Amino acid sequence: MPTSIAQDAVLAAVTAGGGRPAVATARARRMGNRFTMTVVGAGADEARKALSLARRLDRLWSRFRADSDITALNLAEGAARRVHPLTVRLVREMLDAYHRTDGDFDPTLLPALVAAGYAASRVDPELTTSLPPSAVAPGRVDSVRVDGERITLGRGTTLDPGGIGKGLAADLAVEQALAGGALGAMAEFGGDVVVGGVAPDGVAWRIGVEDPFDPARHLATIRLARGAVATSSQRKLRWAAADGTDTHHLLDPRGIRSISTDVQTVTVIAATGARAESLTKPGFLRPIDEYLAWLPSQGAAGLAVTADGAEHVSENWSRYR
Repeated sequence: MPTSIAQDAVLAAVTAGGGRPAVATARARRMGNRFTMTVVGAGADEARKALSLARRLDRLWSRFRADSDITALNLAEGAARRVHPLTVRLVREMLDAYHRTDGDFDPTLLPALVAAGYAASRVDPELTTSLPPSAVAPGRVDSVRVDGERITLGRGTTLDPGGIGKGLAADLAVEQALAGGALGAMAEFGGDVVVGGVAPDGVAWRIGVEDPFDPARHLATIRLARGAVATSSQRKLRWAAADGTDTHHLLDPRGIRSISTDVQTVTVIAATGARAESLTKPGFLRPIDEYLAWLPSQGAAGLAVTADGAEHVSENWSRYR
């Protein structure tokens, strides 16, 4: 059993032989998550460039960094701030996700997450989130304005890149590798996977879906020619709040508290990592059957696993098995 999605694909390529294009991989930790980049038909330099991109995105997007674009926007108290074009893309993805999910994905809940006890980085506790006194959750998504490279957040509104930042970072890494001449590329960022171009076996990328109750086991193996797979879980990032309540990072935007649900993990297959990430969130908030019936209308497929171990899938999930 492969120990990671990326290693699965790399080992398949190494053992395949038959004159297929060379495969290179690079690994690091970025944004508090494992980042693995695999490229087909390109050298290790192209894989390492993806690590440099991930480092740049961490500097731009981390809510734990005092010098990031996100922190500057969050502290602006209603004033416009000029940001990097990649940050503009991130904010546009956030707005699109909010509207696509009818508010189930809400990027303005950061003050509630901080108040619940998730203020410091899990990797470096000395790095903490800075918020202005006016910050409230939820903020006003309709107050977010994008004008070229200038972004304005209404006073009291703050943004949290969260999972959508991981998905978009993987999208950007694959885009960069393919533009740089790689025949194929796969980026795995904290469990979110984006693939494009030629797979190591020349057919499709093999992506394992982790069993939430046994991380050493895969529930399923997806075959994907291009696109993305993202999994959100309420089991991995948990802590005790100040009042002793067991808390996790997935917040209900209506009740402003950790979502209470039988659903343990939600996995979504979609066209991009950013979209797949945002589409997992309604799976914890809506009735399972309703949610899984809705996903195909968004060009996506999904798998939800409940506390009893039952697997619930959308009608189009079998296309990727």
